[in-house]
Amino acid sequence: MQESVLVNKAENYLIEIANDPIDMSGIEEFDNFRNLYFKLDDRLNYLQKLKDDMDAQGYTTPFTSLSKYGTKTVAEVSIDEMGESSRHNQIFRMKANAKKNILDRVKSAIDSHRIALGNLEQYGYVKCNSCYKKYSMSDYKRMEGKCTCGCQGFTFKIRREATHRIGIIPYLPLSGNYMVLRNGLSSYGRESLKHVMNILKQERKGVVKTISLVIRFRDANKRLIRKNITLDSEFVNNYEEEVRRQYGRNVRIEALRFHRTKPAIIDDNHARTALALGYVKYGEKIIADVKDEILKRRLSDFKRINKYDEIISEYENVTPDFIDPYDLDAIEAWREMQIEKNLKSMGYMDKFGNVTRSLRRDLKVRDNIYKNILTNIASTLIMWDIFRYYMTTSNNSRKIDIGPFPYIRVELDREQRKVFQATHHKAIETLDAYTDIKIIPVEEMDLLLYEKFKFEKQIRNSRLKFNHVALGAALINQNSDIELSQISNAFNVNESRVKKEIKNIDNIRNPKSDKSKKFLDLIKK
Repeated sequence: MQESVLVNKAENYLIEIANDPIDMSGIEEFDNFRNLYFKLDDRLNYLQKLKDDMDAQGYTTPFTSLSKYGTKTVAEVSIDEMGESSRHNQIFRMKANAKKNILDRVKSAIDSHRIALGNLEQYGYVKCNSCYKKYSMSDYKRMEGKCTCGCQGFTFKIRREATHRIGIIPYLPLSGNYMVLRNGLSSYGRESLKHVMNILKQERKGVVKTISLVIRFRDANKRLIRKNITLDSEFVNNYEEEVRRQYGRNVRIEALRFHRTKPAIIDDNHARTALALGYVKYGEKIIADVKDEILKRRLSDFKRINKYDEIISEYENVTPDFIDPYDLDAIEAWREMQIEKNLKSMGYMDKFGNVTRSLRRDLKVRDNIYKNILTNIASTLIMWDIFRYYMTTSNNSRKIDIGPFPYIRVELDREQRKVFQATHHKAIETLDAYTDIKIIPVEEMDLLLYEKFKFEKQIRNSRLKFNHVALGAALINQNSDIELSQISNAFNVNESRVKKEIKNIDNIRNPKSDKSKKFLDLIKK
């Protein structure tokens, strides 16, 4: 396929996706859920094929073809050739930029579809009406809607206890339009995006990936050789022995450098951006629904502050015809004069040009609401979802299953857990008061995650069956002062199941019988 044809093909397909918005209404009905899942999965397969074609044609390194330009010295290039060479260079550079940009958008669209499908996969499953076997939606589609027992009748079930946030799906950059979505954010949305990106980019302590060495040795002909070599991380503690083994005992190391990798919580740039935008845009939707109600309760005169905003917005972008459009100072002075005139006429400003005390107080209260509550809505949601995901899933399932967070680390180290030290209480209170989203304020979530990962290591070699959602709730109950009923409600799990897992934890950590002690000794080995 010709390069320009492939670029146009990808562009047209992304435009087609952008013109087909996601409708989440009636998602609880199986037909609507299935149609959406199948549509997103088909799109993902097509996008992946486009990416594979682009990789095969060198779209990952589009500028390498330009390296031949500039290889000649100025003296070797005639005056006639210089113009022609420059023109060709510009054409190739434009084509290379087009390749880079379209591949970037396709990668963003792929990760966005993976996030959407991961949330849907966690949201619902089907159960055979004959043998009662359960199937994920990916298995259901692969088997073309037919159970292994031959039955084609299924019942749709919603996983209330699983971690998913399907409300973010319409706000993901599914057409690779992450730049457009980012530019369309509100002022507090842009600030919120920074917070969420900082959470997802939190890196772990550096781990040695490779070792670069400059060595000197004599070959079989007694010639002195200097060579650059690279060793894998497995030789980090015995690189000298490995070098001597390969090049002889008389080898000398002249230079040494350790290359470290610092993986983030979400270890992919496009996935981080897509998740951040999805949560922030979803947060903006929540804020738009509850903002007026919050302000009505907190401000002394809600109508007055709306009128104040109308006056400011009416003149902030107006340019009068009688002022030179290039005279920015004069335009700004005119705008300030008009705003002040209108505010005085409404009684919002005194004759000295000072905003009245009550209005000034309301403006300060509103700024604090935006800064301390609304800006933290998206951060609160994604921190809770990631925390809940780790607490309610097993180590093995995080490796294998399709989850709502592509490229997420299977386990977090101390550095990565630091972002969970903060709890946005006011944002949680706001979500609890004005929405049906269930979040509980958990102090020191980082320490609870540490307890969860430590417990997973304790049971790694056992064949015990756990209800991992109830297990996560049990660990929170045992390591915090939060009531069991409150945790069970937030995790959508029965209290009796949580109590059962509490007993299991106690039996593993504090075995009472000799049989239990012997069993624990075996699984530790």
